[in-house]
Amino acid sequence: MKLNCLIVDDEPIARKLLQEYVGEIDFLELVGTAENPLKAAGLLANDDIDLIFLDINMPKMSGMEFLRSSPNLPMVIFTTAYEQYALEGFEMAVIDYLVKPFSLERFLKACGKALEYKSLRNNKHEPAETTNTYIFVKSEGKLERVVLDELVYVQSLSNYVILQTTKGRLIVYLTIKGILEHLPEERFVQVHKGYIVNTGMIDWIDGHTIRIRNEQVPIGQSYYEAAMGKILKGKFLKR
Repeated sequence: MKLNCLIVDDEPIARKLLQEYVGEIDFLELVGTAENPLKAAGLLANDDIDLIFLDINMPKMSGMEFLRSSPNLPMVIFTTAYEQYALEGFEMAVIDYLVKPFSLERFLKACGKALEYKSLRNNKHEPAETTNTYIFVKSEGKLERVVLDELVYVQSLSNYVILQTTKGRLIVYLTIKGILEHLPEERFVQVHKGYIVNTGMIDWIDGHTIRIRNEQVPIGQSYYEAAMGKILKGKFLKR
C-alpha cells in the first residue's frame, strides 16, 4: 500500500529535508510540494492525495487556518517549530505532530501511523477480529484472570507491576513493556515510564495529572504529546 503525500511548507530547506525523508520510505509517494496552503489547494483538487505534511507558521494562511477552513482534507501530519500548538493539533484529529528538528526515525513513526490508519479505514467493512476481553497473569503462584474492562491502570514496581482493578490489585512478575504488548492499544495508553492507564476510566486531566478512579496518575513530559493525542482523538468536544 502506498500513501500519496503532499508537502506544504514556506521554507525551502524544510521542504528539501522532507522530500529527502519521503524518498527514504518505500510506502510514501511524493505527489508535489507547495510553499503555502493556497497553492496546496490547487494540488489537492487535481491529485489523489492521502497525506499532507503541513507547516503551521506560514504567510497569508497558517496551517491551522487551512485545516479549520478545509473540513475534507486528507490525513495531516503537522511539521512545525512551534510545540505550543500540539494539543490544538490533536484536538483537530491530526495523525501526528512533529516538532522541528525531528529525526528520520520519528518521521517514519508518524508515517507508520498514517499507513495504519489508511489500512484500518480500507478494511472497515471487513469482519473485525474478536478483541480479547481478558488476560491471565500469574500472581502469588496462581493464574489469575484479569478482565480488561475492570483494569484501571498498571504501575511499575521495580521488577514487578501492580495491576489495579476495580476489585483490587495484583502484583505480577512482569514489566510495563511486556504487559503493554498484550493490552489493546485503542483502550490502554502508556502515560509515564511507570504507568499505563485505561482511557475509558479517566475522570479528568489537569496539566500533567490524570484523575482515574479517585487516584492521581502523572503524565510524563516525554509521553505527553503522544498520550494526549491517543486519549483525546475523536473524543474531545468543544464549541
